Amino acid sequence: MDRFISSVQKVTAIRRRYGSRCDASLDASGQWLLVVCGCMVYLRIEEKKNFDRMGNTSKKLASQCSLLTKEEQKYVGNTFKAASKNSGRIREDDLIKHWGPLIDPRLAQYLSNYLFDAGSQKAATCDFTRFAELYVYNVRGSVDQKMMVTYRSLGNYSENDELPYQLIKEYCEAIVSTYIKVLKTGSKRAEKWIDKGFRGKAAAVQTLGEAVASGVGSDPDSPPQAVNSKQLSNWLMTDTLLKHMTETVYTTLYGIERDHTTDDGSPLTAVPQMLPTVHGLDSMPDYPAFIDLSHIVWLNNSIPPPLQQKWRFLFSSHIHGESFATMVGRICDQGASIIIIEDTHGHIFGGFATDSWEIGPNFVGREDSFLFTLAPKMRIYGSSGFNNHYQYLNQHTKTLPNGLLMGGQFHFGAIWIPADPFGEGSSAESCTTYRGYKRLSKEKDFRIRSIEVWAVGDKPESDKELGERDVSILDTNPEAKAILEMAGKTRHSDGVREPPPL
Repeated sequence: MDRFISSVQKVTAIRRRYGSRCDASLDASGQWLLVVCGCMVYLRIEEKKNFDRMGNTSKKLASQCSLLTKEEQKYVGNTFKAASKNSGRIREDDLIKHWGPLIDPRLAQYLSNYLFDAGSQKAATCDFTRFAELYVYNVRGSVDQKMMVTYRSLGNYSENDELPYQLIKEYCEAIVSTYIKVLKTGSKRAEKWIDKGFRGKAAAVQTLGEAVASGVGSDPDSPPQAVNSKQLSNWLMTDTLLKHMTETVYTTLYGIERDHTTDDGSPLTAVPQMLPTVHGLDSMPDYPAFIDLSHIVWLNNSIPPPLQQKWRFLFSSHIHGESFATMVGRICDQGASIIIIEDTHGHIFGGFATDSWEIGPNFVGREDSFLFTLAPKMRIYGSSGFNNHYQYLNQHTKTLPNGLLMGGQFHFGAIWIPADPFGEGSSAESCTTYRGYKRLSKEKDFRIRSIEVWAVGDKPESDKELGERDVSILDTNPEAKAILEMAGKTRHSDGVREPPPL
Protein backbone atom coordinates (compact mmCIF):
# COMPACT_ATOMS: atom_id res chain seq x y z
CA MET A 1 0.00 0.00 0.00
CA ASP A 2 2.89 2.35 0.74
CA ARG A 3 4.23 1.73 -2.73
CA PHE A 4 0.79 2.47 -4.20
CA ILE A 5 0.58 5.78 -2.35
CA SER A 6 4.11 6.66 -3.42
CA SER A 7 3.18 5.93 -7.02
CA VAL A 8 0.00 8.03 -6.78
CA GLN A 9 2.08 10.90 -5.43
CA LYS A 10 4.50 10.52 -8.33
CA VAL A 11 1.67 10.54 -10.89
CA THR A 12 0.12 13.56 -9.18
CA ALA A 13 3.46 15.40 -9.39
CA ILE A 14 3.76 14.58 -13.08
CA ARG A 15 0.22 15.78 -13.78
CA ARG A 16 0.95 18.99 -11.88
CA ARG A 17 4.09 19.45 -13.94
CA TYR A 18 2.47 18.99 -17.35
CA GLY A 19 -0.99 20.35 -16.57
CA SER A 20 -3.59 19.85 -19.27
CA ARG A 21 -1.06 18.06 -21.48
CA CYS A 22 -1.04 15.03 -19.15
CA ASP A 23 -3.75 12.42 -18.49
CA ALA A 24 -3.39 9.37 -16.24
CA SER A 25 -5.25 6.14 -15.49
CA LEU A 26 -4.53 2.88 -13.62
CA ASP A 27 -4.94 -0.25 -15.76
CA ALA A 28 -5.84 -3.77 -14.62
CA SER A 29 -2.24 -4.95 -14.62
CA GLY A 30 -1.20 -2.44 -11.97
CA GLN A 31 0.43 0.11 -14.23
CA TRP A 32 -0.23 3.81 -14.52
CA LEU A 33 -0.83 4.77 -18.15
CA LEU A 34 0.25 8.36 -18.68
CA VAL A 35 -0.33 10.38 -21.84
CA VAL A 36 2.20 13.24 -21.66
CA CYS A 37 2.35 15.76 -24.53
CA GLY A 38 0.82 13.17 -26.84
CA CYS A 39 3.27 10.38 -25.83
CA MET A 40 2.18 7.24 -23.91
CA VAL A 41 4.31 6.26 -20.93
CA TYR A 42 3.74 3.30 -18.58
CA LEU A 43 4.75 3.84 -14.95
CA ARG A 44 4.93 0.71 -12.82
CA ILE A 45 3.86 0.87 -9.18
CA GLU A 46 7.14 -0.86 -8.35
CA GLU A 47 9.13 1.49 -10.62
CA LYS A 48 11.47 2.87 -8.00
CA LYS A 49 12.12 -0.57 -6.51
CA ASN A 50 12.93 -2.03 -9.91
CA PHE A 51 15.07 0.96 -10.79
CA ASP A 52 17.10 0.57 -7.62
CA ARG A 53 17.69 -3.11 -8.44
CA MET A 54 18.67 -2.28 -12.00
CA GLY A 55 22.26 -2.71 -13.12
CA ASN A 56 24.33 0.34 -13.83
CA THR A 57 25.21 -0.38 -17.45
CA SER A 58 24.26 2.23 -19.99
CA LYS A 59 22.21 -0.35 -21.91
CA LYS A 60 19.96 -1.01 -18.91
CA LEU A 61 19.65 2.69 -18.23
CA ALA A 62 18.71 3.41 -21.81
CA SER A 63 16.06 0.69 -21.83
CA GLN A 64 14.08 2.71 -19.29
CA CYS A 65 13.24 5.38 -21.89
CA SER A 66 11.21 4.39 -24.94
CA LEU A 67 11.64 7.89 -26.39
CA LEU A 68 15.15 7.03 -27.59
CA THR A 69 15.93 5.08 -30.72
CA LYS A 70 18.03 1.96 -30.45
CA GLU A 71 21.10 3.78 -31.73
CA GLU A 72 20.60 6.76 -29.40
CA GLN A 73 20.28 4.55 -26.34
CA LYS A 74 23.94 3.61 -26.50
CA TYR A 75 25.34 7.14 -26.62
CA VAL A 76 22.85 8.84 -24.32
CA GLY A 77 23.18 5.97 -21.88
CA ASN A 78 26.97 6.30 -21.86
CA THR A 79 26.71 10.02 -21.18
CA PHE A 80 24.29 9.44 -18.31
CA LYS A 81 26.52 6.72 -16.91
CA ALA A 82 29.58 8.99 -16.98
CA ALA A 83 27.79 11.99 -15.46
CA SER A 84 26.05 9.91 -12.76
CA LYS A 85 29.28 8.12 -11.82
CA ASN A 86 27.72 4.71 -12.49
CA SER A 87 24.67 5.35 -10.33
CA GLY A 88 21.01 5.46 -11.28
CA ARG A 89 20.64 9.21 -10.84
CA ILE A 90 22.59 12.38 -11.65
CA ARG A 91 23.42 15.15 -9.22
CA GLU A 92 23.31 18.71 -10.58
CA ASP A 93 26.92 19.51 -9.71
CA ASP A 94 28.17 16.33 -11.36
CA LEU A 95 26.26 17.05 -14.58
CA ILE A 96 27.46 20.64 -14.84
CA LYS A 97 31.00 19.48 -14.18
CA HIS A 98 30.65 16.83 -16.90
CA TRP A 99 29.39 19.39 -19.42
CA GLY A 100 31.62 22.18 -18.10
CA PRO A 101 34.11 22.69 -20.97
CA LEU A 102 31.38 22.86 -23.61
CA ILE A 103 28.43 24.65 -22.09
CA ASP A 104 27.80 28.33 -21.37
CA PRO A 105 27.13 28.72 -17.61
CA ARG A 106 23.78 30.39 -18.31
CA LEU A 107 22.63 27.47 -20.45
CA ALA A 108 23.79 25.06 -17.77
CA GLN A 109 21.48 26.82 -15.31
CA TYR A 110 18.55 26.76 -17.75
CA LEU A 111 18.97 23.03 -18.35
CA SER A 112 19.26 22.42 -14.61
CA ASN A 113 15.92 24.17 -14.15
CA TYR A 114 14.31 21.59 -16.39
CA LEU A 115 16.16 18.54 -15.10
CA PHE A 116 16.07 19.30 -11.38
CA ASP A 117 13.22 21.84 -11.17
CA ALA A 118 13.65 25.24 -9.58
CA GLY A 119 12.80 27.01 -6.35
CA SER A 120 11.01 25.06 -3.62
CA GLN A 121 10.45 22.07 -5.92
CA LYS A 122 14.14 21.65 -6.71
CA ALA A 123 15.26 18.00 -6.59
CA ALA A 124 18.68 16.77 -5.54
CA THR A 125 18.96 14.30 -8.43
CA CYS A 126 17.58 13.55 -11.88
CA ASP A 127 16.65 10.15 -13.30
CA PHE A 128 17.43 8.84 -16.76
CA THR A 129 13.94 9.36 -18.17
CA ARG A 130 13.93 13.09 -17.60
CA PHE A 131 17.54 13.32 -18.77
CA ALA A 132 16.57 11.63 -22.05
CA GLU A 133 13.43 13.76 -22.38
CA LEU A 134 15.48 16.94 -22.52
CA TYR A 135 17.46 15.59 -25.46
CA VAL A 136 14.53 14.15 -27.40
CA TYR A 137 12.23 17.14 -27.00
CA ASN A 138 14.90 19.59 -28.14
CA VAL A 139 16.24 17.56 -31.05
CA ARG A 140 13.07 16.16 -32.61
CA GLY A 141 10.21 17.11 -30.33
CA SER A 142 6.94 18.70 -31.35
CA VAL A 143 6.44 22.44 -31.00
CA ASP A 144 4.39 21.84 -27.83
CA GLN A 145 7.20 19.78 -26.33
CA LYS A 146 9.79 22.42 -27.21
CA MET A 147 7.58 25.11 -25.69
CA MET A 148 7.19 23.08 -22.50
CA VAL A 149 10.98 22.70 -22.22
CA THR A 150 11.48 26.42 -22.84
CA TYR A 151 8.94 27.46 -20.20
CA ARG A 152 10.39 25.18 -17.57
CA SER A 153 14.01 25.94 -18.41
CA LEU A 154 13.53 29.68 -18.12
CA GLY A 155 12.09 29.53 -14.62
CA ASN A 156 9.13 27.20 -14.22
CA TYR A 157 6.77 29.24 -16.36
CA SER A 158 3.61 27.76 -17.89
CA GLU A 159 2.03 28.25 -21.31
CA ASN A 160 -0.38 30.73 -19.76
CA ASP A 161 2.51 32.99 -18.78
CA GLU A 162 4.21 35.60 -20.91
CA LEU A 163 7.98 35.29 -21.01
CA PRO A 164 10.03 38.48 -20.60
CA TYR A 165 11.78 39.25 -23.90
CA GLN A 166 15.03 39.92 -22.04
CA LEU A 167 14.94 36.34 -20.77
CA ILE A 168 14.44 35.02 -24.32
CA LYS A 169 17.38 37.13 -25.46
CA GLU A 170 19.67 35.79 -22.71
CA TYR A 171 18.57 32.24 -23.52
CA CYS A 172 19.48 32.74 -27.19
CA GLU A 173 22.85 34.21 -26.26
CA ALA A 174 23.51 31.13 -24.10
CA ILE A 175 22.57 28.78 -26.97
CA VAL A 176 24.77 30.70 -29.43
CA SER A 177 27.68 30.85 -26.99
CA THR A 178 27.52 27.09 -26.45
CA TYR A 179 27.17 26.47 -30.19
CA ILE A 180 30.31 28.49 -30.93
CA LYS A 181 32.13 26.64 -28.11
CA VAL A 182 31.13 23.35 -29.74
CA LEU A 183 32.41 24.53 -33.12
CA LYS A 184 35.70 25.77 -31.70
CA THR A 185 36.43 22.55 -29.82
CA GLY A 186 35.24 19.86 -32.18
CA SER A 187 34.83 21.10 -35.75
CA LYS A 188 37.55 20.72 -38.37
CA ARG A 189 35.74 23.27 -40.51
CA ALA A 190 35.83 25.80 -37.69
CA GLU A 191 39.50 25.08 -37.06
CA LYS A 192 40.39 26.25 -40.57
CA TRP A 193 38.35 29.44 -40.23
CA ILE A 194 39.81 30.20 -36.79
CA ASP A 195 43.33 29.62 -38.10
CA LYS A 196 42.72 32.47 -40.58
CA GLY A 197 41.51 34.92 -37.93
CA PHE A 198 37.77 34.28 -37.73
CA ARG A 199 37.72 33.84 -33.97
CA GLY A 200 34.20 33.57 -32.55
CA LYS A 201 34.56 36.60 -30.28
CA ALA A 202 32.20 37.27 -27.37
CA ALA A 203 30.85 40.54 -28.82
CA ALA A 204 29.82 38.86 -32.09
CA VAL A 205 28.33 35.90 -30.19
CA GLN A 206 26.18 38.32 -28.20
CA THR A 207 25.11 40.12 -31.39
CA LEU A 208 24.09 36.83 -33.01
CA GLY A 209 22.10 35.89 -29.90
CA GLU A 210 20.22 39.19 -30.12
CA ALA A 211 19.57 38.65 -33.83
CA VAL A 212 18.07 35.19 -33.22
CA ALA A 213 15.93 36.45 -30.33
CA SER A 214 14.67 39.42 -32.37
CA GLY A 215 12.80 37.03 -34.63
CA VAL A 216 10.27 36.28 -31.90
CA GLY A 217 8.39 39.49 -32.70
CA SER A 218 7.03 41.03 -35.89
CA ASP A 219 9.65 43.82 -35.99
CA PRO A 220 13.24 42.80 -35.16
CA ASP A 221 14.12 46.38 -34.17
CA SER A 222 11.09 46.76 -31.88
CA PRO A 223 10.81 43.47 -29.97
CA PRO A 224 7.89 42.92 -27.59
CA GLN A 225 8.42 43.47 -23.88
CA ALA A 226 6.83 40.07 -23.21
CA VAL A 227 6.37 37.02 -25.43
CA ASN A 228 3.08 35.11 -25.45
CA SER A 229 2.59 31.44 -26.31
CA LYS A 230 1.51 32.15 -29.90
CA GLN A 231 4.64 34.21 -30.59
CA LEU A 232 6.84 31.60 -28.95
CA SER A 233 5.25 28.77 -30.92
CA ASN A 234 5.63 30.53 -34.25
CA TRP A 235 9.25 31.42 -33.50
CA LEU A 236 10.19 27.86 -32.53
CA MET A 237 8.55 26.54 -35.72
CA THR A 238 10.07 28.99 -38.20
CA ASP A 239 13.54 29.99 -36.99
CA THR A 240 15.80 27.53 -38.79
CA LEU A 241 19.05 28.87 -37.33
CA LEU A 242 17.79 28.47 -33.75
CA LYS A 243 16.68 24.93 -34.63
CA HIS A 244 20.03 23.97 -36.15
CA MET A 245 22.09 25.45 -33.32
CA THR A 246 19.89 23.85 -30.65
CA GLU A 247 20.14 20.43 -32.28
CA THR A 248 23.91 20.73 -32.59
CA VAL A 249 24.25 21.76 -28.94
CA TYR A 250 22.14 18.90 -27.58
CA THR A 251 23.55 16.17 -29.78
CA THR A 252 27.02 17.21 -28.63
CA LEU A 253 26.14 17.49 -24.93
CA TYR A 254 24.56 14.05 -25.06
CA GLY A 255 27.56 12.43 -26.70
CA ILE A 256 26.17 11.93 -30.21
CA GLU A 257 28.80 13.03 -32.70
CA ARG A 258 28.31 13.75 -36.40
CA ASP A 259 30.32 10.70 -37.42
CA HIS A 260 28.18 8.27 -35.42
CA THR A 261 26.05 6.09 -37.68
CA THR A 262 23.15 3.66 -37.43
CA ASP A 263 23.42 -0.05 -38.17
CA ASP A 264 22.77 0.58 -41.87
CA GLY A 265 25.55 3.17 -42.09
CA SER A 266 23.37 6.27 -42.29
CA PRO A 267 24.17 9.28 -40.02
CA LEU A 268 22.71 8.95 -36.54
CA THR A 269 21.86 12.65 -36.52
CA ALA A 270 20.72 14.71 -39.49
CA VAL A 271 21.85 18.02 -37.99
CA PRO A 272 23.23 20.08 -40.88
CA GLN A 273 26.59 21.82 -40.92
CA MET A 274 25.88 25.54 -40.66
CA LEU A 275 29.53 26.47 -41.09
CA PRO A 276 30.81 26.18 -44.68
CA THR A 277 34.20 24.88 -45.75
CA VAL A 278 36.67 27.64 -46.61
CA HIS A 279 38.61 27.65 -49.89
CA GLY A 280 41.27 29.95 -51.27
CA LEU A 281 43.05 31.04 -48.09
CA ASP A 282 45.63 28.26 -47.75
CA SER A 283 48.41 30.42 -49.18
CA MET A 284 47.61 33.36 -46.86
CA PRO A 285 49.02 32.80 -43.37
CA ASP A 286 48.08 36.29 -42.18
CA TYR A 287 44.63 36.88 -43.61
CA PRO A 288 43.21 40.25 -42.45
CA ALA A 289 39.84 38.97 -41.20
CA PHE A 290 37.40 41.66 -40.11
CA ILE A 291 34.30 39.49 -39.72
CA ASP A 292 33.68 36.76 -37.15
CA LEU A 293 32.76 33.08 -37.02
CA SER A 294 29.29 34.13 -35.79
CA HIS A 295 28.86 36.39 -38.83
CA ILE A 296 29.64 33.49 -41.16
CA VAL A 297 27.10 31.23 -39.45
CA TRP A 298 24.44 33.97 -39.66
CA LEU A 299 25.03 34.68 -43.35
CA ASN A 300 25.41 31.06 -44.39
CA ASN A 301 22.08 30.17 -42.80
CA SER A 302 20.41 32.85 -44.93
CA ILE A 303 21.63 31.79 -48.38
CA PRO A 304 19.94 28.96 -50.36
CA PRO A 305 20.83 25.51 -48.90
CA PRO A 306 22.53 24.22 -52.09
CA LEU A 307 25.15 26.97 -51.67
CA GLN A 308 25.81 26.56 -47.95
CA GLN A 309 28.58 23.98 -48.00
CA LYS A 310 31.42 26.01 -49.53
CA TRP A 311 32.78 29.60 -49.45
CA ARG A 312 35.44 30.46 -52.05
CA PHE A 313 37.59 33.52 -51.40
CA LEU A 314 37.68 35.94 -54.36
CA PHE A 315 38.82 39.42 -53.34
CA SER A 316 40.08 41.51 -50.43
CA SER A 317 41.04 45.17 -50.64
CA HIS A 318 43.80 44.50 -48.08
CA ILE A 319 45.34 41.75 -50.20
CA HIS A 320 44.61 42.75 -53.80
CA GLY A 321 44.67 46.51 -53.34
CA GLU A 322 42.09 49.24 -53.68
CA SER A 323 41.40 48.77 -57.37
CA PHE A 324 37.92 48.52 -58.88
CA ALA A 325 39.30 46.88 -62.05
CA THR A 326 41.10 44.22 -59.99
CA MET A 327 37.96 43.49 -57.98
CA VAL A 328 35.85 43.21 -61.14
CA GLY A 329 38.36 40.86 -62.73
CA ARG A 330 38.29 38.55 -59.72
CA ILE A 331 34.53 38.41 -59.05
CA CYS A 332 33.03 38.06 -62.54
CA ASP A 333 31.71 34.68 -63.72
CA GLN A 334 32.13 33.06 -60.30
CA GLY A 335 28.50 32.25 -59.50
CA ALA A 336 26.57 33.47 -56.47
CA SER A 337 28.59 35.63 -54.10
CA ILE A 338 28.59 37.66 -50.90
CA ILE A 339 30.07 41.18 -50.75
CA ILE A 340 31.06 42.37 -47.27
CA ILE A 341 32.02 45.99 -46.53
CA GLU A 342 33.33 47.68 -43.39
CA ASP A 343 33.14 51.47 -43.29
CA THR A 344 35.46 53.70 -41.29
CA HIS A 345 32.85 53.95 -38.50
CA GLY A 346 32.94 50.19 -37.89
CA HIS A 347 29.61 49.36 -39.53
CA ILE A 348 29.78 46.05 -41.42
CA PHE A 349 27.24 45.32 -44.13
CA GLY A 350 26.83 43.91 -47.63
CA GLY A 351 24.72 41.87 -49.99
CA PHE A 352 24.15 38.38 -51.35
CA ALA A 353 24.13 38.29 -55.17
CA THR A 354 22.37 35.27 -56.65
CA ASP A 355 23.92 35.51 -60.14
CA SER A 356 27.44 35.75 -61.43
CA TRP A 357 28.66 39.32 -61.65
CA GLU A 358 28.98 40.45 -65.27
CA ILE A 359 29.68 43.81 -66.85
CA GLY A 360 26.68 45.19 -68.70
CA PRO A 361 23.97 47.85 -68.86
CA ASN A 362 21.21 45.82 -67.19
CA PHE A 363 20.28 44.66 -63.72
CA VAL A 364 20.54 40.92 -63.09
CA GLY A 365 19.77 38.69 -60.13
CA ARG A 366 16.80 36.93 -58.54
CA GLU A 367 14.50 37.20 -55.53
CA ASP A 368 16.79 35.08 -53.34
CA SER A 369 19.08 38.12 -53.25
CA PHE A 370 19.26 40.02 -49.94
CA LEU A 371 21.12 42.78 -48.14
CA PHE A 372 22.43 42.49 -44.60
CA THR A 373 24.18 44.17 -41.71
CA LEU A 374 26.62 42.42 -39.36
CA ALA A 375 27.59 45.29 -37.06
CA PRO A 376 26.40 46.90 -34.92
CA LYS A 377 23.43 44.52 -35.44
CA MET A 378 22.82 41.45 -37.57
CA ARG A 379 19.85 41.98 -39.86
CA ILE A 380 18.65 40.53 -43.18
CA TYR A 381 16.64 42.50 -45.74
CA GLY A 382 15.01 40.15 -48.23
CA SER A 383 13.55 40.94 -51.62
CA SER A 384 10.30 42.92 -51.70
CA GLY A 385 9.44 41.86 -55.24
CA PHE A 386 8.77 45.49 -56.11
CA ASN A 387 11.51 45.59 -58.75
CA ASN A 388 14.42 43.47 -59.96
CA HIS A 389 17.28 45.88 -59.24
CA TYR A 390 19.31 43.25 -57.44
CA GLN A 391 22.78 43.67 -58.95
CA TYR A 392 24.43 45.93 -61.53
CA LEU A 393 28.08 46.17 -62.59
CA ASN A 394 29.64 48.39 -65.23
CA GLN A 395 32.88 50.19 -66.09
CA HIS A 396 34.45 52.25 -68.89
CA THR A 397 31.10 53.58 -70.17
CA LYS A 398 30.14 57.18 -70.91
CA THR A 399 26.36 56.92 -70.87
CA LEU A 400 25.74 54.75 -67.76
CA PRO A 401 27.10 54.84 -64.19
CA ASN A 402 30.38 52.99 -63.69
CA GLY A 403 30.42 51.01 -60.49
CA LEU A 404 28.74 48.25 -58.52
CA LEU A 405 25.16 48.64 -57.27
CA MET A 406 22.80 46.45 -55.24
CA GLY A 407 19.19 47.59 -54.79
CA GLY A 408 17.46 50.87 -55.52
CA GLN A 409 18.09 53.17 -58.46
CA PHE A 410 21.11 54.70 -60.14
CA HIS A 411 22.54 57.40 -57.82
CA PHE A 412 20.26 56.11 -55.01
CA GLY A 413 21.50 52.57 -54.45
CA ALA A 414 21.23 50.61 -51.23
CA ILE A 415 24.88 49.77 -51.91
CA TRP A 416 26.74 51.88 -54.45
CA ILE A 417 30.49 51.55 -54.99
CA PRO A 418 31.73 53.84 -57.78
CA ALA A 419 34.53 52.69 -60.03
CA ASP A 420 36.32 55.97 -59.52
CA PRO A 421 37.35 56.93 -56.95
CA PHE A 422 37.45 53.39 -55.55
CA GLY A 423 37.32 53.39 -51.76
CA GLU A 424 34.17 55.48 -51.41
CA GLY A 425 30.53 54.46 -51.39
CA SER A 426 27.00 55.39 -50.44
CA SER A 427 23.91 53.74 -48.95
CA ALA A 428 20.52 55.32 -49.65
CA GLU A 429 18.02 56.22 -46.92
CA SER A 430 15.32 54.11 -48.60
CA CYS A 431 15.23 51.22 -51.08
CA THR A 432 12.10 49.61 -52.48
CA THR A 433 13.97 46.57 -53.79
CA TYR A 434 14.36 45.08 -50.32
CA ARG A 435 11.72 44.61 -47.65
CA GLY A 436 12.10 46.54 -44.37
CA TYR A 437 15.29 48.14 -45.61
CA LYS A 438 17.16 50.64 -43.45
CA ARG A 439 20.38 52.45 -44.37
CA LEU A 440 23.27 50.02 -44.03
CA SER A 441 26.21 52.32 -43.31
CA LYS A 442 26.70 54.73 -40.42
CA GLU A 443 26.34 57.71 -42.78
CA LYS A 444 24.85 57.98 -46.26
CA ASP A 445 28.26 58.57 -47.85
CA PHE A 446 31.01 56.41 -46.42
CA ARG A 447 34.67 55.54 -46.78
CA ILE A 448 35.56 51.87 -47.19
CA ARG A 449 37.94 50.48 -44.59
CA SER A 450 37.68 46.90 -45.88
CA ILE A 451 35.85 45.10 -48.63
CA GLU A 452 35.93 41.42 -49.49
CA VAL A 453 33.99 39.13 -51.80
CA TRP A 454 33.26 35.43 -51.35
CA ALA A 455 31.73 33.10 -53.92
CA VAL A 456 29.38 30.53 -52.40
CA GLY A 457 28.84 27.01 -53.68
CA ASP A 458 30.68 25.48 -56.61
CA LYS A 459 31.92 27.59 -59.50
CA PRO A 460 29.54 27.31 -62.45
CA GLU A 461 30.81 25.91 -65.71
CA SER A 462 31.49 28.46 -68.43
CA ASP A 463 29.83 28.34 -71.83
CA LYS A 464 33.14 27.14 -73.26
CA GLU A 465 33.36 24.30 -70.73
CA LEU A 466 29.76 23.30 -71.39
CA GLY A 467 30.43 23.33 -75.15
CA GLU A 468 33.54 21.22 -74.83
CA ARG A 469 31.71 18.71 -72.68
CA ASP A 470 29.10 18.29 -75.43
CA VAL A 471 31.70 17.54 -78.14
CA SER A 472 31.96 13.92 -79.28
CA ILE A 473 35.40 12.36 -79.64
CA LEU A 474 34.45 11.80 -83.29
CA ASP A 475 34.02 15.54 -83.80
CA THR A 476 37.73 15.94 -83.18
CA ASN A 477 38.70 12.91 -85.29
CA PRO A 478 37.23 13.25 -88.84
CA GLU A 479 39.04 10.13 -90.08
CA ALA A 480 37.29 7.93 -87.51
CA LYS A 481 34.01 9.61 -88.38
CA ALA A 482 34.49 8.87 -92.11
CA ILE A 483 35.31 5.21 -91.42
CA LEU A 484 32.09 4.80 -89.42
CA GLU A 485 30.05 6.39 -92.19
CA MET A 486 31.65 4.15 -94.86
CA ALA A 487 30.84 1.10 -92.74
CA GLY A 488 27.23 2.24 -92.43
CA LYS A 489 27.46 2.63 -88.63
CA THR A 490 25.20 5.07 -86.77
CA ARG A 491 26.53 7.81 -84.48
CA HIS A 492 24.12 7.31 -81.59
CA SER A 493 25.16 10.51 -79.79
CA ASP A 494 23.74 12.62 -82.62
CA GLY A 495 20.22 11.75 -81.59
CA VAL A 496 20.59 12.77 -77.95
CA ARG A 497 22.36 16.10 -78.30
CA GLU A 498 20.71 19.44 -77.84
CA PRO A 499 19.96 21.07 -81.23
CA PRO A 500 22.31 23.92 -82.16
CA PRO A 501 21.03 27.42 -81.40
CA LEU A 502 19.30 29.23 -84.24
